[in-house]
Amino acid sequence: MEPKLNNNRALRIAAAAREEFASRGFEGARIERIIRKAGVNKQLLFYYFHSKRGLFQAVLRTAVGELEGALTGLPASEGRPLERIREALSLQFDYLSGHPDLVNLLSYAGRADVAPFAPAIKRLVVLLAAGQGLGQVRDDVDPHVVAAQALVLMLGYLRLEALIAASAPSLGADEPSLRERWKRSAVDLVSNGIAAAGPF
Repeated sequence: MEPKLNNNRALRIAAAAREEFASRGFEGARIERIIRKAGVNKQLLFYYFHSKRGLFQAVLRTAVGELEGALTGLPASEGRPLERIREALSLQFDYLSGHPDLVNLLSYAGRADVAPFAPAIKRLVVLLAAGQGLGQVRDDVDPHVVAAQALVLMLGYLRLEALIAASAPSLGADEPSLRERWKRSAVDLVSNGIAAAGPF
């Protein structure tokens, strides 16, 4: 039975758990820290969520719903498919970079019964297919693979930003614009890689 997050105590538990899971993952999260932060006892947590796994799944479902709503609600840009692909990638990156707890939480999801990136992938697949239909995107491109690769470029960077900067000093670890540079380069990499040759 799925817990209902419709009362103040359950919502407090879920909020505390989200912070704990996002910062420490499922294995590192501790029920004791969650109940202390939520101001409840352990029995109440188990009453609502039955187990640590049940709590994690409830938090994850809420996060996935937020991401799906946000990505579905991103404004649709005008113009040719390649321009719209670039805009969609930029908007997705901006949303994810503005929600680091969500990126962390979803990176801990593993093979859960959720598909958090389905709306982002679907959006890009539609744009890529439209571009192929108009001859702007290479016919040999698999839209699903490209859409997934684009998300990996975004999420992988956001999850490993500090390590990437430390591993490549020329990127400028302390440079405030590093994230923006990465976004532009990732969008260019995807766009240039899928563009068909010839005038449009």
